[in-house]
Amino acid sequence: MAESLRGKLLIAAPSLFDFFRRSVVLIVEHTEQGAFGVILNRRADADVTELVPDLGPLVERGAPLWVGGPVAPDSIVVLGEFEQPEQSAGAVTGRIGVVDPDGDSEVLRARVFVGHAGWGPGQLDEELENDAWIVGEPDPEDVFAVGDLWSEAVARRGGDFRLLATMPDDPSLN
Repeated sequence: MAESLRGKLLIAAPSLFDFFRRSVVLIVEHTEQGAFGVILNRRADADVTELVPDLGPLVERGAPLWVGGPVAPDSIVVLGEFEQPEQSAGAVTGRIGVVDPDGDSEVLRARVFVGHAGWGPGQLDEELENDAWIVGEPDPEDVFAVGDLWSEAVARRGGDFRLLATMPDDPSLN
């Protein structure tokens, strides 16, 4: 296994045309047993209080649900910003960690995801070798972004990536 990518962003390469097309994934865990993360930039067609009303107090009124990935679409992952990240159920990067909805941690803000992205042993390493992903450093605001996070994350890589970031969602319309 290559170095752990915990706390890094996986930015879908333009050649990726499957479920992950133009997605930005925050890796929550990456070990020899596999990897686990959540897609940060795919909004669901429901809000938190519609589908998981118990989590309403963690988020702003009317906050949307986000699709974390194709794995376990009936599961919930909550990421939050903590004043003290060591109070989280699992620190990911900086002040961002996994929220235990039943815990009593002080969460400054949170985002609720349905499902997650997952890779078996060696699967993510293979995808990286095949250039399916661009690895990037997260910005503290990425978990809570609402704009075109894919373009922003690609542009932050600098150099030739700045041009790539301007690629339209459907290049055939260019």
